[in-house]
Amino acid sequence: MDKVELSDKEKNILFWASFLALTAAGVGFVFRGMIPTLWEEQFQITTDQVGSLTGAALWPIAVSMILFSLIVDKIGYKISMLTAFALQAASVVLTIMAKDVNAMWWACFCAGLGHGVVEAVINPLCATMYKKQKSKMLNILHASWPAGIVLGGVAYITMIGTGSGAAWESTKWIFWIMLLPVLFYGIMFILCKKFPVDERIENNVSYIDMLREFGGLGIFLAATFLIYEVSTQLAIDFGEANKLVICLAIGALIGVISGFLLKSGGKFLFFILCLIMIPLATAEIATDGWIRTLMEPIMGAQGAAWAIVLSAFIMMILRFFAGVPLKYMNPPQLLLLSSVFSIAGLYALSVVPAGIAIFLAFVLYAVGQTFYWPTVLGFTAEQFPKGGAMTLNTVSAMGLLTVGIFGFPFLGAVQNHYKTEAIKSKEPAIVQQVIENKTTFADTTDPKKTVNKPIFEKKDFFGVKYDSINDKEFSKLPEMTDDKRKVINSTLATTSQSSLKVAAVLPAIMAVAFLLIIFWYKAKGGYKPVEITNE
Repeated sequence: MDKVELSDKEKNILFWASFLALTAAGVGFVFRGMIPTLWEEQFQITTDQVGSLTGAALWPIAVSMILFSLIVDKIGYKISMLTAFALQAASVVLTIMAKDVNAMWWACFCAGLGHGVVEAVINPLCATMYKKQKSKMLNILHASWPAGIVLGGVAYITMIGTGSGAAWESTKWIFWIMLLPVLFYGIMFILCKKFPVDERIENNVSYIDMLREFGGLGIFLAATFLIYEVSTQLAIDFGEANKLVICLAIGALIGVISGFLLKSGGKFLFFILCLIMIPLATAEIATDGWIRTLMEPIMGAQGAAWAIVLSAFIMMILRFFAGVPLKYMNPPQLLLLSSVFSIAGLYALSVVPAGIAIFLAFVLYAVGQTFYWPTVLGFTAEQFPKGGAMTLNTVSAMGLLTVGIFGFPFLGAVQNHYKTEAIKSKEPAIVQQVIENKTTFADTTDPKKTVNKPIFEKKDFFGVKYDSINDKEFSKLPEMTDDKRKVINSTLATTSQSSLKVAAVLPAIMAVAFLLIIFWYKAKGGYKPVEITNE
């Protein structure tokens, strides 16, 4: 296919329109993260139903990213981005107009689909426009995500606040702020007359060859986690069998059949990068939500919220200057450096006392997070250009899918375990009494029915057993005096913080993986971006 030449001005318009599109998604992400309790009160729904609403804005992102990658080259960048524009604009309007939980679910669903389409388009678009600077420009492009968090966080904290007392009807207007970048990027894409042709199409790499780059291994992972997520959303009951094992088996079957038909197992390094995205997404996305909860007892709600805004601001600034470290190191080396900073930041957050030391630890943590996601995208774009949008977007989608399947539950299980061990160490006799008597409490989160639930439970995280105590209900027991409650509350505050040490294991795993990749490239003669025309 003939090459489409763009002027610097045309590239700039497309790039900054893409930047605004992901910024809008970041703003919406922050707003939806701040207001779940308001939905609970407004629509008289349970905590589980609130979780379904917030989940509706998350799980479609990865699904639409993978599926849209299959057609984005067919329908073109312009139509694709106008589709994203319509979905994001609809999500804002529907959110503000929603009168019941069903309408709100569709608003969140549109937001998730729109975000997924945005990522499915802007990543290959950026890599195509800047073939010689893929890692640098993808880092700058993804400065838009923390920019959206900063914009949304500052707007919400200053205009609404983080305390109680707000109501949904007096708060929902803030979503109009998200509509501003949506309208701007929509207009910019409408005005654009020329769009580049994807690198693989430009070099006549066929659709089948694109899928061969992905291969049986890539299809195995994508199918496994897509089936897992979709079956979760459809509430499909697998009975007593292990759900993950079933999804792995189905995914493996699809992968084997696809690999046989394509005559390709796929690129093994791409498969490894998809696996690395599991701890990477947990370290970047899941810890952000978790850290705010953990740090609130020490810093207060306002302080913890501002700390997240600070870390996003640092990330945004550093991504704009990603070209500086990339002059002296290649993507795997930069990812190794990021892992080292993450380990140091998470460990520091787990041990430092309240005050300025917390913010200094947050700086380390933010620096560690900064280059993860966009540099993996740059790495993928530089090494697997034949895979086009498919490989580039799937590696990102793997992170988004697995953070919900493994990331958030893993960190929640860690926190539950540490809290339970702390309570058992302080009040062993009362805990033993609760276990022997099988003491329960009345769960009234569902206004239609009250359910008796045990205060102490044996839980399971993908085969790993751990004890869990509902600390709030435990504190209400008659045996717990005021003095005992104060001791428990004080202990739990420090225990939550110290459990961040476990989260530091995630970047440690990544550090080992990136170090091995560096040695592998060194044995091959050094890291070099792959150019299709030279293959």
